[in-house]
Order: sequence, then C-alpha cells, then structure tokens
Amino acid sequence: MSAHPAPVAGAGAETPQHVAIIMDGNRRWAQARGLPVALGHRAGADAARRAIEAAIRGGVSWLTLFAFSSENWSRPADEVQELTLLLRHYLRAEVNQLTKEGVRLRVIGDRTRFGEETQKAMLAAEEVTAGGQRLNLTMAISYGARAEILAAARAVAAAAQHGELDPAQLDEAAFERHLFTAGMPDPDLIIRTSGEQRISNFLLWQAAYAELIFQPVLWPDFGIEDFNAALAAYAARERRFGARTG
Repeated sequence: MSAHPAPVAGAGAETPQHVAIIMDGNRRWAQARGLPVALGHRAGADAARRAIEAAIRGGVSWLTLFAFSSENWSRPADEVQELTLLLRHYLRAEVNQLTKEGVRLRVIGDRTRFGEETQKAMLAAEEVTAGGQRLNLTMAISYGARAEILAAARAVAAAAQHGELDPAQLDEAAFERHLFTAGMPDPDLIIRTSGEQRISNFLLWQAAYAELIFQPVLWPDFGIEDFNAALAAYAARERRFGARTG
C-alpha cells in the first residue's frame, strides 16, 4: 500500500506531492562543448541546486534526484572518481544552505560501495538536515531498483525463516517497509531529461502509477522554467490509476 492518501480515479492532477528526476545528459553536454566530462558533472550539480529551488517554489514536498546509478560504477575509473569527489564536495558544501532552506536530505542506495569518508559525509549531511520540514530531498546514489527489490525480497524471506513474518499475510504495505524508500510517498511525477524515454532501473516498484514526462533538455541546462513546464504538463493530465472511464 502506498504512503499516499487513496487516489480518486479520474481526479485531475494538481501539484504533485513527490517529484522524482532522472538527471541525464551531463556527458553529452560536456562533449558537445568540447569539455572534459568532469565539467559536465559539475554543471549537473548546479542544475540539481536549481531543481531544489524550483521544487520549493512550486510547493512540492518531496524531491528525489537520481544522482548515481549502480550501473555508473562500470564507467571509466577517472570519471567514477570525479563523481565521488563531486558528491562528497556537494554534501559538505551544500549542507548549510539546505539546513537554512528547511530541506531534509536522505540518501538511498548501496552506500557500502563508497569509501569510509564518503559514507561519513552522507551520514553527517542527513543528521545535520534532519529537522528540515520545507522539502524532503532524497538523493539516489549507487542506486538500482532491481537490487532494491531483491534486497527487500531477501529481507522478507529471512523474516519468514525466523518466524517473524507469515508469508500468507504479506501485503504490499509490509513489503514496502523493506525498500530503501520506506516511509516515503510514491512519486506522482517522474521527469527524465536529455530526450531519452525510459526509466533505467529507477524506482520500479514505486513508479507503478507515476506520470512520466520526458524533456529534451540536457540536465546541465535544466532550469526552473523546465521544472515548471513539467508541473504544468502534470496538472493538465487526468490521473485514472487504472480505473475504467467512459
């Protein structure tokens, strides 16, 4: 069962409670300008800051950013190192501003693949921003939805094996408590930039009824106007949640 209030079939969409973004296009942005890929990722970090500002202005309560996928570990070692350094810098440099703006940060994904210093930076940022109530910001880092679902299935199996859970009584709500996103509402709207039209192993369970919007803009060029355009497109849709109409 979703953490959302029960949706009303046929209800028009207004402001989404939870927006998730697949931030795609950093490499192509850099390559189109003859720049090192690292500069594309740095420009992408600036776009993330604009997305946070746009979410706050737009009245969105939850924002999830797909920052680093589990598949990204297969990229060249120097690029992975740059992404890790940038992540650590972002966590440390932005934490005061996030706290000032009332943003609570959470990190989901497999943290164990990062070094101790980066893991400490993640935990510290979460602790410092824990009191934020204006926007719930989730960074999906070293994240893959299939791995998330598999880990949840293993946790459920272990609980059943130890007599802590009756498999016959397992429902969606109980299963969701084992996901990285436990306690979070499902995304109402998922945005992907760069023109690609797929969700690439992102929030597969949680995206069951999300509206999908694909924008041609490369992520480093993403601005408040792009975020607002996605909100406007969402508001114009009629969300049926699988119900029959007409």
